[in-house]
Amino acid sequence: MTIGEITKALLILIAGFIIARLVRRYLLNLSRSTKYVWIINEDTASTLHNLIVVITLVYAFDALGVTSFKIGGVNISNLLTAFLVFYFSYLLAKKSKDYMIMRSSTKNLPEVQVKAKLFYYTLVTLAFFIALNIAGFTGRLTTLLAAAGITGIVLGFASQTVVSNFISGIFMYFDKPLRIGDPVEVAGYSGIVHDIRILSTRIRTWDGLLVRIPNEKLFNSEIKNLQKYPARRVDIIVGIAYKEDAGKAIDVIKKTLDEMPYVLAEPEPLVFVDNLGDNSVNIAVRAWVPSEKWFDVRTQIVQRVKEALDREGIEIPFPQRVNWFAEPIRIKVEGEGES
Repeated sequence: MTIGEITKALLILIAGFIIARLVRRYLLNLSRSTKYVWIINEDTASTLHNLIVVITLVYAFDALGVTSFKIGGVNISNLLTAFLVFYFSYLLAKKSKDYMIMRSSTKNLPEVQVKAKLFYYTLVTLAFFIALNIAGFTGRLTTLLAAAGITGIVLGFASQTVVSNFISGIFMYFDKPLRIGDPVEVAGYSGIVHDIRILSTRIRTWDGLLVRIPNEKLFNSEIKNLQKYPARRVDIIVGIAYKEDAGKAIDVIKKTLDEMPYVLAEPEPLVFVDNLGDNSVNIAVRAWVPSEKWFDVRTQIVQRVKEALDREGIEIPFPQRVNWFAEPIRIKVEGEGES
């Protein structure tokens, strides 16, 4: 190591640190006046500052001849280059993901979030393997895995579920049976889709629990999307006593539905005698309502139909049982004692 090499390294360090500080200061000033705050901000300024500093150190070490040394048979220059490639790719993937989410509309946000995450993980994974190849680890890892055959088999079985969940997540993205924010019934759980990730999907149940479902299980399960379409049907059964006029009850129920603003006129509500039950004449009520209002409207229909039938004096019976005896039953009633 000569004096000239040391001087050259010092000059590179000084120039690099000055450039890094100037770039950081310029971006900070620019962030106060630009409309592209999503990319030109304090975070970006610090990231570029650190990146320039790292590159400066690499060139300074190279001027000193340090990068020609080897660690575990790998040149330091290759290690530093691999680190820079992975670090820069990671920053690019993260910024791109944030940009895609920020630029999307509220309506398309769930779908864009899945796309952004898929792009992010794909780019980071590719960058990782490229960095390994640059560092010269690819051949070594292949040799080690080939030598440790049993370990490879164990790792293969261990990662089988992970790979299956990953592939199922990709298939789920193209199939699109659900989106973030959709109310669903899946794998024995019911609630709102909280998040969709590469390996799993998270459901927030109606009672406030967070359930993580592996994508493989989700993909192979029956999925009921309760809000896929703008309208959903409310189905209820109303039982009236056999002595009541079924036609009158149907008219009362239809009038009640007509007075409710969230009950859709098209398709027209259906009210009809469905079957003759053990204790009542069962009338089916089928009305279409907006999907996002389904639960609230259903509870209102049940309450208002009950109130309307009560006002008209139409009896909603409770379960009754008639006992028949083959032989007449004689009942002896003993009178009270003489007063």
